[in-house]
Amino acid sequence: MFSREKDGSGSGNDSKYWKARKSPSLQLPLYYKDKPTHTPSVGGTIGYKFRHLLRSNSKMAIFLKAFFGSLSVYFFYIYLISSGHEFSLPKSSSKVDWKIAQQEVKDVFLESWHTYEKYGWGYDIYHPIKQQGENMGPKPLGWMIVDSIDTLMIMDAKDEVSRATKWIKDDLDYKFNYNVNVFETTIRMVGGLLSAFHLSKDDMFLDKAADLANAIEGAFKTRTGIPLSSVNLESGEGVKNHVDAGASSTAEVATLQLEFKYLAHLTGEQLYWQRAEKVMEVLESNKPVDGLVPIYVNPDTGKYQGRLIRLGSRGDSYYEYLLKQYLQTNQQEPIYWDLYHESVLGVKKHLIRQSKPNGLYFIGELEQGIGGQFSSKMDHLVCFYGGLLALGATNGLTLAEARLEPNWNDELEEDFKLGAEITKTCYHMYSNIKTGLSPEIVVFNEDENKDYDFSIRAADRHNLQRPETVESLFILYRLTGDEKYRIWGYDILQSFKKYSKVKNSKGEVSYTSLDDVTIIPPRAKDNVESFWWAETLKYLYLLFDDTNKIPLDKYVFNTEAHPFPKFDLTDHLKTGWIRKISGDKEPEFQPPVQGKQPVPGRAKEAPAANAKAAIPVSEQQKAGVPVGKVGGQVPVIDKKNPPQAQPVDKSVEKEVEEQIKKNPKLAKEENKEDTKAKLNKIIQDIQE
Repeated sequence: MFSREKDGSGSGNDSKYWKARKSPSLQLPLYYKDKPTHTPSVGGTIGYKFRHLLRSNSKMAIFLKAFFGSLSVYFFYIYLISSGHEFSLPKSSSKVDWKIAQQEVKDVFLESWHTYEKYGWGYDIYHPIKQQGENMGPKPLGWMIVDSIDTLMIMDAKDEVSRATKWIKDDLDYKFNYNVNVFETTIRMVGGLLSAFHLSKDDMFLDKAADLANAIEGAFKTRTGIPLSSVNLESGEGVKNHVDAGASSTAEVATLQLEFKYLAHLTGEQLYWQRAEKVMEVLESNKPVDGLVPIYVNPDTGKYQGRLIRLGSRGDSYYEYLLKQYLQTNQQEPIYWDLYHESVLGVKKHLIRQSKPNGLYFIGELEQGIGGQFSSKMDHLVCFYGGLLALGATNGLTLAEARLEPNWNDELEEDFKLGAEITKTCYHMYSNIKTGLSPEIVVFNEDENKDYDFSIRAADRHNLQRPETVESLFILYRLTGDEKYRIWGYDILQSFKKYSKVKNSKGEVSYTSLDDVTIIPPRAKDNVESFWWAETLKYLYLLFDDTNKIPLDKYVFNTEAHPFPKFDLTDHLKTGWIRKISGDKEPEFQPPVQGKQPVPGRAKEAPAANAKAAIPVSEQQKAGVPVGKVGGQVPVIDKKNPPQAQPVDKSVEKEVEEQIKKNPKLAKEENKEDTKAKLNKIIQDIQE
């Protein structure tokens, strides 16, 4: 057995004394709170001797009084924690200089980045212990460099940015025969290039992003518009998933929208926007119960496949991008808020539970869908959801600002508090482990007869340096200013430094993923994921930032932590679909998308152009030829003269108004019957 005093923030953390039970008879290490022991009362002969000793020796009396006074304080502390009071001792000092802490994160980034530059430069995969790199295919995809360059820019690492920029410009070429995963390539590579363009204003990054998006676009050419899981970079042909009966992952097909929409905004190319939107329209037409979706979708039929519902792998970022699409276009597309809001209600209804004995809020899974058996398994990936709920409640405003908004209500308050509770649970997944690092998956306890909150299966003890918990800590600190979130993040940073750092014979430092976080020293995996630099260290750096760099009311982060600035809809880039009416529901008609949107606590003024009619489907589209293509080829984009949208059809009322202006006699009272006949003819001609 081992025990370890768990710290807190000094700001309300309720970590207690925990220990891990290690027994040959147990398959899994179990984590539970120590129960206080009861000291027998001092009496009889022992009591007499103590009283006699106190009377005969005043110094000894003073010493023993101090000793027993301290002991009483200790047992009072044990009483408090055993009864569930928010009382704990901080591991990290509450007097941390956060500017120094931020520099510490930068130092961790650079010392590990420099060894990658020296031993694995340009490779997509890097083994920090062997100090060797390799590519995923015949040529590099820029997996490490492209995914990480915007973090270097945010950290103002000028020399490293210069070297990375040169490599991307001179050595990165996506025109080769290799199948890539559409989702991963979009969020990491397209997202990384777009963010780098925004931060640097270097057109080279936008050119690369457009070239890559043009290659990926072929995956969307299915009967339904749901993209296939992979695509060949050279031919542009989509490649169906070789497993899962050819299904695509729900999260993967619904986590391309921020990237393709932002690219459409930058280039003026509608095709990117239309591809991204079509996916959402098809998914919504399934009318999932309570907004919760199975984790697979069939690209041939557009129907969900299987019943498994979870916010972990293959499900997570579907829910994330519902909210972020709404935020990306400055809250001018309420359709995405509706979908997000429905999903939150579904999560609270079906997936939220509390552990025993300490009541930690967690999000479980439904292996057989709604109505099926509940599983208390929770991936570390789910830890994004605490920050998402907080962001959805305030739209990036601080909590204090959001509470002053006219449409703030009890439901938003509840969502925010639930987000904070889930984030606290995720911090416990770190602080209650011997190494201070979270495993990949935990299983929460709901049995009142057991004295641990969660257990870890043998196959789930690894740590990949994932970012989801520190992402939520960053968001909650930005929105509340509560320093405990910084202290929790600093604890996690120190655990990474202590247990995932490796040095070679020359003293050069790298950081590695771990095979088992439940033992000390933990076993190393000899692998570093690109999101260690792209996400985990970026969020920690921003958590300790005092300048509000990348403000949450002005930016959205894609699921790979690449920041995109928010933007307004335009005449040709706007919501091009409406929700289908379910057969078992009465029709509900949305008001026109103009002025203040009818979403409680959400709307901002939208441009008047949003009220115009949707762009009609052209004959080319009906025939299966994508809009924006010439002879089947994606056009080269001239950024100085972006393509203009096709004219929007005028409404009937507008056409009639223009006809009256051309011929004022139509509006005269004496011509009433003639006017009616002529106007009817005009309307008939327009509608035909």
